[in-house]
Parts: sequence; structure tokens; C-alpha cells
Amino acid sequence: MSSSNHFLHLHFFCFFFTSSVLHFSSSQLQNNITSFSFSNSPWRPTQNQILLSLDSTFAAGFLPLPNAPALYTFSVWYHNISSKDVVWSANRLDPVSAAASLLISRSGELRLVNSSVNGRNLWPSPAVGSVNGSGLSLLSTGNLVYGDFQSFAIPTDTILPNQRINGTTLVSKNGKFMFDSRELFLVSRNDSYWSNLGNLIFVSLDSKGVVMYGDNSRYYASDFGVEKLRRLSLDDDGNLRLYSYDTRLSQWVVGWQAVFQLCLIHGTCGANSICMYDVSSLSTSCVCPPGYRRAVNNSCELRIPVKDLGRSKFLRLDFVMFTGGLNQSDIKTSNFTTCEAQCRSDPSCLGFMFKYDGSNYCVLQLERMVDGYWSPGTETVMFLRVDESEAEVSNFTGMTNLMETACPVKIRLPLPPEESKTITRNVVIICTIFAAELLSGVFFFWTFLKKYIKYRDMARTFGLEVMPAGGPKRFTYAELKDATNNFSNPIGKGGFGVVYMGKLNDGRVVAVKSLKNITGGDADFWAEVTIIARMHHLNLVRLWGFCAEKGSRILVYEYVPNGSLDEFLFQNVEVESLEMEQETAVVVGSKNKPILDWNIRYRIALGVARAIAYLHEECLEWVLHCDIKPENILLGDDFCPKVSDFGLAKLKKKEDMISVSRMRGTPGYMAPEWTRPDQITSKADVYSYGLVLLEIVSGSRNFTQLDSKVASDQWFFPRWAFDKVFKEMNVEDVLDPRIMHNYDSRAHFDMINRMVKTAMWCLQDRPEMRPSMGKVAKMLEGTIEITEPKKPTIFFLED
Repeated sequence: MSSSNHFLHLHFFCFFFTSSVLHFSSSQLQNNITSFSFSNSPWRPTQNQILLSLDSTFAAGFLPLPNAPALYTFSVWYHNISSKDVVWSANRLDPVSAAASLLISRSGELRLVNSSVNGRNLWPSPAVGSVNGSGLSLLSTGNLVYGDFQSFAIPTDTILPNQRINGTTLVSKNGKFMFDSRELFLVSRNDSYWSNLGNLIFVSLDSKGVVMYGDNSRYYASDFGVEKLRRLSLDDDGNLRLYSYDTRLSQWVVGWQAVFQLCLIHGTCGANSICMYDVSSLSTSCVCPPGYRRAVNNSCELRIPVKDLGRSKFLRLDFVMFTGGLNQSDIKTSNFTTCEAQCRSDPSCLGFMFKYDGSNYCVLQLERMVDGYWSPGTETVMFLRVDESEAEVSNFTGMTNLMETACPVKIRLPLPPEESKTITRNVVIICTIFAAELLSGVFFFWTFLKKYIKYRDMARTFGLEVMPAGGPKRFTYAELKDATNNFSNPIGKGGFGVVYMGKLNDGRVVAVKSLKNITGGDADFWAEVTIIARMHHLNLVRLWGFCAEKGSRILVYEYVPNGSLDEFLFQNVEVESLEMEQETAVVVGSKNKPILDWNIRYRIALGVARAIAYLHEECLEWVLHCDIKPENILLGDDFCPKVSDFGLAKLKKKEDMISVSRMRGTPGYMAPEWTRPDQITSKADVYSYGLVLLEIVSGSRNFTQLDSKVASDQWFFPRWAFDKVFKEMNVEDVLDPRIMHNYDSRAHFDMINRMVKTAMWCLQDRPEMRPSMGKVAKMLEGTIEITEPKKPTIFFLED
């Protein structure tokens, strides 16, 4: 009996286990179809069924919402990718329940209904086909088609390769942002914050990472040229990005984006809030300005409302700007006082923006303040209106605070004895005491400075009386050590020292240059730094501060994010087809740097010429750069050139400046007079600039041999270029071969001809034959006629 019971129990367990496994397997089995027809109708969310493209790249079907699993959308997504990125949805704004169905009626109409068969059709566009036709299918491109309907005609937030963009509209999943093939908008205010170059229309995207726009113009992804899964999506943060799928990393990688400074996207922060962009983490944060407190939706409100205009004051916020266009009043004023008075007299004025550059820029913020952001590149100061009783002070301070120093030095002479017998004894006593006190004071003072290093800063302040009012900010060594993470992130190295990337306490990213072999004492160093800091030009790198402590000499510059010009000019680029025609700087090389087009190269050449002309002709002190080369030309976000390392030659020791041959600069860029006992003038910089100008045109180093027919010991780049342009009349041989296909003789000949002719005049062997840098800039601008130059030679030798 016992054995029989055990057998029955075992039999029952095996039956129950087998039934459970079969039930589990059948519930998890997914039905893959390649077409949905009238015979398959209806299709319900609970059927666990998907529609696959022939190559299984894309899938379509009912997807549960991530935050509401009981609701579904009929969507298209990438198959076999873990993230299941949705590229199209039929009912994104009207999710359906599990009782919904997708069906084909007897009349051939494709219908998506929630619960009732006769309910409202949620399919976004009329879709009618033949009942006996091929049905609903998903192409390998990701296009969902049925009859005359195709999902490519009505995209949601994503464009796929070979899908036409022109005439369509993208809306972000959160509904806040829209892209109409030309511009990006904030939907709530119909406010445009980005438009394509020339307001041209986006046309299409291909699988190699090329976005067509306008008349055969292109944007290129950073991994352009490789067949990959790609998509162009309008993300919920309002930025339009081109993604490619990296199979090695199993993730989507951004290859291009419309807006690099995310704080420029309208609606990122709420009203009265200031957007802060962190370049290290590529993220934004919203902070309230002084006098304001946090409110709803990332907005801010006044802590103490301004009830009496006569009892209000303005708090200064450096580098803060509000770009909301509808609530601004732009006026032209002659000075700051007038701008402030205009705002103070208007009850609806919440503050005003002003620039100290003489441009008469004055913008009043009326009724509301939106789209505020902080960036040193704005060069704008925001003056915020608060109640007079507001005790909070501004924490948005710049680099222009005056140095406040105090240096009390008192020397007291002892009083003479009350009873004096003779005049001689009184004179001797007074002189002796004075001399002893003076000598002992000097002796102990210098002994004190040499022995105790921690008091050196006090000694250095004694020399500040020679500095004019204002000047660069003085940093401590500890501040810069903390900002650069103990000088652990070098981004460049030159003849004057190593450059490190740093981030100050107020969020600004800076370039910190640690100088070496600096001559002169502290007072001389401070005086030279003050002169350099006062050199303000659009195309010069701004000096924000310095440090003279613990035997170190450190300069703090603005950070220029795109690096130096040589990284863009001298890189190996593999382009699969040279028959492509594009108008912008878009091809990407081995270092993921774009290859600059002709217009940008011309702007760079002109900007550098103007900066050097400013150093030579417009500064209070005559400044020679002495080391002009592509490594010392930095490029900003908009490829605006900025010349660096100017004015540092005066800080170097004489033995480092003058070698046995009296040379100064970088081999390959020095003028011939450096090797002769001639006087060095500003024309030495003109010669170096001419070599750089030829390198900008050719995309190659001047000492790299470009013609195998010329013997290596006879190679001289300017002479070879002169022969190609003026003797053989074949300017194409000199141009950068990587963008040769961009060269249009009608559009570019005059610009490139001026650049080449100007370079030849700069490279004349005799200094007196070279033009000044001011004239060089005018030659490039085309304001003066350029005659045909003489052929450049080496050291006065003729061919």
C-alpha cells in the first residue's frame, strides 16, 4: 500500500510539472510575422506578436509604456537591441489598453481602436488598401507601409536613413520641442532657438552619417563613411542629435548635434532661473540668482517683492544673459548711467544687461526673465533689480575685481636726549642711531624673507605700488593646484611651459600655463603681466589672472575648447569618394577633427592677421610675438581664431632667448634675418605669418615635401608654390587635396588668390620688402589692390 501511494504521488508530480512547463513555454513563445493582413485581423496587445522586417532589423507591434505597463502604443523599434529605441509610434499621445485591437475592416481600412470595434480610429493618417493585398508590412528601412500609407511621411521624433525630412515635423516625446526641417522651437512660446546655416531645409539622412540640407550642403557625423544603424532624433532636452549604434559598446553614440552649449536651448530652466553648463559632464543645472528662491518647474521668484521703485537696488551678475526675445527691450545708450536710469524708471523692468565694450549695448528685461544662462563668452553683465532690504550678495563675480592691498611701512627715529651738551654730540648720536637702525632693518628684513618662505607674499605686496589701478586677478598657488587637480590634466606644451586644463570654484573652465625660466623680480613680472592682460582683442586669448608664489610663475587664460589650428590642418583623412560636394567644414579626420572649408580658413587667416596687427600697431607697448605658428593659434566654438603666447618673450631669460646663432622661435617658421646680424623688427612676425598662411591654404607643413620631382635638398615650399601659381597657372596643385572637391573657381578663386598673393609678399627675403601686418589684413580683406609679388628666395639667393 505504501509503495502504491508513492507511485501515485510521483505520477501526479510529473504530470503537474510537465503541464506547468508547457503552459510557461506557450505563454512566453513570441509569434513573429512578416505581414499583417485581413485574415490575421484583429491583432491584440495580449497576443505577444511582432511584425518583423525581412532583415530583422526593425520590429513593430504593441509596446507597453515604461511608466504604465497596462497601456500600449503601436510602435516601430530596432529589433535585437536591448534598449528597444522607438523610432515611430502611431498613437503616442493616445495610448490604448489591453482590450484594444489593430484590425483591417472589410472595406480595407486599417483601424486602431481602444476597446470597441466601432470606436474612434487612432491610426494617425487614413490607411486604405486591398483586403486581398499584401497587408501591413515593415520594410528593411524601418518604413511601415499599408496601401498608400507609409510611416516615413509622418515621423514622430526620429528620422531614419533614406527618409525624406523636407516638409515633415519632429516633436520630442515630452511634447516641449519641435523641429520643422529648418529650426528648433520651444512649442509653448513658438520661440526659435536654433536654425540651420542660412535657414536651409534639412532634406535626408543616409546610413553613412551624412545629413543633406539646402542645395547639396551636408553635415557629417564624427564616424562618417561607415555603414551603421543611424537615426536623427529630437531628444527631450530640445537638442537635435545624430546617433549611430556602436556594436562593440552596445550603445548609441552621438556623432553630431545641433546645439553644443545646452543652456542656449530655450525652456531648459524656468522663469528667472539661470542655466549652468558643465563642460566636463556635458550636463546642465538650474540655479536661482541672488535675491530669488526656488519655485515650481525649475523657476525662481523674488524673496522680497519690490513694492517701492525708489527703494530698489541692482545686484551685478557677471557673464549672465537672458535671451527671451519677447520680453526684452533693446535700447541704445551712451553710457551705463543712462541704461540704469531707463530701467529704474520703468515699473515693469526686472533688470538690465550691459556690455562694457563701447557698443552701447543695453537691454531691459521687462515683465519677465526667461532663458537665462551663464557663460564667459557672453561678455555681458546682468544687473538684477531687488528690494533695498535684500541682504544676499551676488555670487556671479568675474575676473575684473580690483586688487586690494595694504602695505604700511613705518620707520620712527628716536627722540634726541632732552639735555644736550654740545651740537656735535647730538649730531653724532642721531646719525649713528639712524644709520644703525636703517642698516639693521635692511639686514633683518632680507634675512627674514630668505629664511621664511611663507612670508614672501607679504614682501611681494611691497612692489604692488608700481602697478596701475585694476589688472588681472591674482590667484594663490593652492587655488590653481585645486582647480587643476594637482596639475594632472595637461592639454598642451610649448617653449614657455606646460598648459593644464582647470576648473575654478565659480565653474569657469580655464587654461593654466606654468611658465619656466622666467627672468626679473616680482615687480617686473607683475608689470609685464598687467601689460599682457590689457591687450584686449577678439582674436587674442584673454588673460584672466596670474600667480607668483612658491617660486612659480603661472598665467591663467580663458579656455578655448577646440584646440589649436595644427590639429585641424595636419591630420590624415581617408575620404572614400572625392566626388562629394559640400560647402561646410564637415569631413572628419583621424583625430575626429573637422576638415576646415575655404570660408572658415579665410576667416581664420584674416582674424590672425588682425590680431598680430593689433600687437604691432595698436598696443600701448610695441609687442613682437616671435613664435607665430599653427600651434599658437587656438580655435573657439565657432572657429574664431585666438592667438596665444603673445607678450611672453619679454618674460624669458636672455640666455633662453638668444642662442649662439641669436635665433628665437620655432625652426621652420623663422625669418631669414634671425640668422644674420640684422636688427629684428616686426617684419620677422610677418614672415612667420606668411608661412602659416600657405599652410592654411595647402593643409600641409611648409617643410613637408609635396613634389617628388624636386630634390629634397632643393625643396623650398614658398618657391614651389610661387611657380605653381604664377608660372604654371595651376593653383589647384597648391590647395589642400582633402577639400579640393570643394574648390569652385567662381566662388573661391578671388579669396584664395588674395591669400596666396599675400603670403608671397609676406615671404620676401628682405624685411623692407614685406608689408606691415596692418597692410596684410587689408590685402586679405580686399580693400587694397595686390600687385604680383616677386619670387621668394632663401637668404637673398636667386635661382
